[in-house]
Amino acid sequence: MSAEALERLRGRLVVSCQAYPGEPLRDPDAMRRMALAVIEGGAAGIRAQGIADLEAIRAATDLPLIGLWKDGASGVFITPTAAHAVAVARTGADIVALDATGRPRPDGRPLAESIDAVHRAGRLVMADVATEEEGLRAAALGADVVGTTLSGYTADAPRRPGPDLELVERLSRSLDVPVVAEGRIHTPEQARAAMAAGAFAVVVGTAITHPTTITGWFAQAVGNGRPDQEV
Repeated sequence: MSAEALERLRGRLVVSCQAYPGEPLRDPDAMRRMALAVIEGGAAGIRAQGIADLEAIRAATDLPLIGLWKDGASGVFITPTAAHAVAVARTGADIVALDATGRPRPDGRPLAESIDAVHRAGRLVMADVATEEEGLRAAALGADVVGTTLSGYTADAPRRPGPDLELVERLSRSLDVPVVAEGRIHTPEQARAAMAAGAFAVVVGTAITHPTTITGWFAQAVGNGRPDQEV
């Protein structure tokens, strides 16, 4: 079923439904409803984090579900250990996303251990990377999908104002496994450009499901152009 779920994402949009700690929408039922809303808009799959959120979303839809577990706030915290990965797999997520950067994992165990654990649980692995080298390594270790999720969020990959389309293109040329474009894709035009760069699928989160950030964009634009603003 997991391989079939991955194929259903080919050439399609995945929407990330996540909220940060302390925010009003940080609630499993809120994320379930968010998932249903974006599905009505045409999302082909959902990416979500946290065991309770994943269980709620899985119960609400049979669309492909990419699951992860954020534990911590710095370093490797996206599904950081094999135990986290297995717990995510048990929610019914079709694909388990995990940090596959070269940074040390909190339990000191190798990345290969997490990948193997997910495969033993009957699920696929999405390796979130920041560089081409990390993507190549993750695929060699058995990752089924490679995502550009962490480009711009580690010391090895300087942050860009928009998506890292160069990394999408390089990985798409170098790998036999699907490459998913994710990270700072804020407009339909950027999503289209990611597909043109060779992406298998595109993940969009903030620009669709994070109203606090979206409101901030508009508030800043309005504030910067107030008629009564002194010049």
